[in-house]
Amino acid sequence: MELDILTLAGALVACAMGGLLKGATGAGAPIIGVPVLAALVDVQFAVAVFVVPNLLTNFWQGWQTRSHLLPWPFVILFAAGGGIGAVIGTYLLAGLPSEALLVIMSVVVLGYVAFRLLKSDWVLPYRTGLWVAAPVGILGGTLQGAIGISAPASLSFLNALKLPRLSFIATISVFFSVMSAFQFERLIEVGLLTGERFLVGLGATAAILAAMPLGAMLARKVARETFDRIILGLLVLISAKILVEVFVL
Repeated sequence: MELDILTLAGALVACAMGGLLKGATGAGAPIIGVPVLAALVDVQFAVAVFVVPNLLTNFWQGWQTRSHLLPWPFVILFAAGGGIGAVIGTYLLAGLPSEALLVIMSVVVLGYVAFRLLKSDWVLPYRTGLWVAAPVGILGGTLQGAIGISAPASLSFLNALKLPRLSFIATISVFFSVMSAFQFERLIEVGLLTGERFLVGLGATAAILAAMPLGAMLARKVARETFDRIILGLLVLISAKILVEVFVL
């Protein structure tokens, strides 16, 4: 599938928007980038393209913050679960119709928004988190592989542990790196990650990295609550647009 210049430009803008979020919060670029790319092209394209920046930016970010990682038993269970789930999810991505994946993505994103609004003060004890790290990782990896967004499981889980910012960034970066490595290999195997999509993914990586410093600056100047509400509002609009296109147009 060849991309016209306007679609390619829109894809890079979507990735830059994801980079703003990642720069501000340390994670979450796919939350914005994948739904926009899916709306512009399709879910398979969006997931395949975004696996490249997911792998590269999180490996780099994880290396920078490696001294702040949670204890290794937690990290290994969480990341290994993500890798297993990514393999499962990739086969779902390859086998399910694009319309079904769009609906699933929209429902998952709206569920994530509702959870953030209703349960923002939820706290999960670390010991309990250690026990459920592997199954949550599998769930997050399956969502990542199937629709390109693991946030409803992975980010909500780590947010509930109320970790220090650098520990959160280090741990989620290792999770995304391992998960994306498994996903990368499977996407090639099932024929969804082509040479063209890999090159677009490299462009997406550059757009995310370019936008991350601006996101970090905005996070210092705009209240965290305000920034969160803006992002959640964008997610609702994107999800609503996708659902209208699937069921109405």
